[in-house]
Amino acid sequence: MKSRKTAAGQGTIDEKSWERLNERIVACRRCTRLLDHCREIGRVKRKAYREDVYWARPVPNFGSNTAAILIVGLAPGAHGANRTGRMFTGDQSGIWLFRALHRAGLATKPHSESRDDDLRLVNCAITAVCHCAPPNNKPMVDEIANCRSWIDETISLSRPRLILALGQIGWNSVIHYSFGKKWLAGRRPSFGHGRSFILTDTINLLGSYHPSQQNTFTGRLTEVMLDEIMVQAKQMANI
Repeated sequence: MKSRKTAAGQGTIDEKSWERLNERIVACRRCTRLLDHCREIGRVKRKAYREDVYWARPVPNFGSNTAAILIVGLAPGAHGANRTGRMFTGDQSGIWLFRALHRAGLATKPHSESRDDDLRLVNCAITAVCHCAPPNNKPMVDEIANCRSWIDETISLSRPRLILALGQIGWNSVIHYSFGKKWLAGRRPSFGHGRSFILTDTINLLGSYHPSQQNTFTGRLTEVMLDEIMVQAKQMANI
């Protein structure tokens, strides 16, 4: 997708739309249960972060709308992105993801600590099915539906060459969007680690197990497996 230039020094139409999208995500108040949970976590805090000021509201997308790869996670972690205000930053899932991204040349550093550090994504961006931290990491069906417009707009604005879905819920959200756009018809492609699917002539979908502790502690997802996914993602995105 090509961007049209605005007045000198004002960026592009798409960049401004991306910024406004993130502002609207942060201002979203659709899910009372999730908002209350985020605020309560930010009030009570975890002992290790008792001096931190928690973000405690919807977390925006991370990265540029011009990235070739769009990574779709599930939701902010209660003491990760809900604390730091940046996707996958400050928890164990993020440690795994950013290490793998760095090894693949898709992030400038292997560690993420805060939204103000100098870690930058390279040719990839990160979004989520839900932008608020849900209790027990399990958003309800209606909460996923309430957040659907954000992921739809994110995909529409970024038009990546590859969408990397971390987990089945992320995969299903991309498939739902694809059916709505009439890219797909008939039987829905099923999720699988390393499974890929052609959505359009220019956009592919790749699935991976989510780097959650449930998967990494049990060995269901290993660092080698995640590295292989990143190699596959770069190849499919032609970068």
